[in-house]
Amino acid sequence: MNLTDLRPAAGTTKKKKRLGRGVATGQGKSAGKGMKGQNSRSGGGVRPGFEGGQMPLYRRLPKVGFTNIFRKEYAVVNLYDLNERFEDGAVVTIDALKEAGLVKAIKNGVKILATGEMTKKLTVQANKFSSNAAEKINAAGGKAEVI
Repeated sequence: MNLTDLRPAAGTTKKKKRLGRGVATGQGKSAGKGMKGQNSRSGGGVRPGFEGGQMPLYRRLPKVGFTNIFRKEYAVVNLYDLNERFEDGAVVTIDALKEAGLVKAIKNGVKILATGEMTKKLTVQANKFSSNAAEKINAAGGKAEVI
């Protein structure tokens, strides 16, 4: 078998409609575009969203909101989750958080929030800590390490 022997399966391809090639083709003269008017002309037609001169929908609706393209999104983890899932003296890394199922998508990093109490001595490594979370971790005898 050669590449030149390959053909599409029977009935899967159609010939291109050849417009404006004489009356006998069935698409001669005006090439299926009708008689006159904007759409029969070369380059004819209207832009997307044009409503015949009526004020288009995208201009009738109010412009709302603002998108901050510089915003950083962090995956957040609360202290009570760390307290429940990890043993005393453990080193909590981003990979460990993923394995424990506390973080699904890392986004721009992981931030630890102070919701809940910390009773275990953990070394927590994350991209950001809320100030209260870092205090609670240190008060429990652990370490809050920014990576």
